[in-house]
Amino acid sequence: PAAHVGPARFRQGRALARGEASSAEMSDGAYSFSLTTFSPSGKLVQIEYALNAVAAGSTSLGIRAKNGVVIATEKKAPTILMDETSLQKICMLTPSIGAVYSGMGPDFRVLVAKGRKAAQAYFRVYREEIPTLQLVRELAMVMQEFTQSGGVRPFGISLLLAGSDHAGAHLYQIDPSGSFIAWKANAIGKNYVNAKGFLEKRFNDDMELEDAIHTALLTLKEGFDGLVDEHNIEVGIVGDDKKFRVLTPAEIKDYLAEVD
Repeated sequence: PAAHVGPARFRQGRALARGEASSAEMSDGAYSFSLTTFSPSGKLVQIEYALNAVAAGSTSLGIRAKNGVVIATEKKAPTILMDETSLQKICMLTPSIGAVYSGMGPDFRVLVAKGRKAAQAYFRVYREEIPTLQLVRELAMVMQEFTQSGGVRPFGISLLLAGSDHAGAHLYQIDPSGSFIAWKANAIGKNYVNAKGFLEKRFNDDMELEDAIHTALLTLKEGFDGLVDEHNIEVGIVGDDKKFRVLTPAEIKDYLAEVD
């Protein structure tokens, strides 16, 4: 005859079964498809996946000099059949602020549009250009909202913003979580570890903008797969005139000749 299981033993068995199930469910993997639910270790795993998308993107970097800021990035076409002039990785947000990204290009277009709209809204009210930090906060707020809303996903990019205003020159990084921080020099993307190490050796607080451009090009060349030329990298600067602009291929070619 079957052994009789008393009520106490039965409840204990069910509790053990529930404990085993809950411990399996509480692993981080069980929460990997939920954006708005924390895992037991305190992580939002989808944000970590978004950072993986950033780490798989092209290398981008920025350097804040004494009299300006330079941002630069790789711009390699996946095939020689593609028209390189159609690729744009550095965009102007306001006349004095520009941005570069690593990660998913379509996400960058969305944030550029939102950033320009926020800058125009500020100008319409105050009749002056939005300060760099204010625009950084606006974009960071947008990115943070996409980490706690149902039916959306985090932005799969990190941004480097270069700007100049009444408080001086600025370089900020914004991550998919919505966090932002000011940097003297930084790199993001697939080769960011080596690029940051290179920048740590080369950077100094008295660096002029021209030296910063040279250092940015040398840093990109250090980890570049192939030959660097004026068509497969992009450089943007903001100087003493507080005007952001993207260097032309001819200007980049001249700078590359100087660092060779």
